[in-house]
Amino acid sequence: MEFFTERLTIRTYRSDDLQDVFHIYNNEDTCKYLLHDKWTYENMQEKFNKKLENSVLTKDTTLSLAVVNQTQVIGDLSVWYTDMKDTVEIGYSFSDKFSGRGYASEAVGGLVRKLFDEFNVHRIQANLDARNKSSQKLCERIGMRKEAHFIQDFWNKDEWTDSIIYGMLLSDLDNSMQ
Repeated sequence: MEFFTERLTIRTYRSDDLQDVFHIYNNEDTCKYLLHDKWTYENMQEKFNKKLENSVLTKDTTLSLAVVNQTQVIGDLSVWYTDMKDTVEIGYSFSDKFSGRGYASEAVGGLVRKLFDEFNVHRIQANLDARNKSSQKLCERIGMRKEAHFIQDFWNKDEWTDSIIYGMLLSDLDNSMQ
């Protein structure tokens, strides 16, 4: 899969993307609210190989996409089907060096349009650590609605955390474009 937004190319990963992706996931602040710890030099190739393998979205496989500005990977998008019919969940991470420029909104917004238009999904959702205010704002900027806030429902990194669920239907996307 490959598609373009105004300033970005969104495509599957290539082997020469390793260092850019390592920069994203070797950052403690970036990984603070993710399910995994920051990448290390020892595990970066193994972690990156999984992204290389995730090149097609099917009911059984996750799709990993590089967000490229000019020639540099500045973000990572993931999509996978949930157990519910025609429903996908999205995840994303971006380089802190490029924050505040609208790239995340542009990339994730482009992804949700692509998922509705070409994959005919019924629903897109995102499950966030409730402390991740930036991610909440991103979901709201692209037209997702906050649907649930679960209190201490998830054990991660030796602590109970709250989860927030955002969701959207095609009609939500259409309404946000007006």
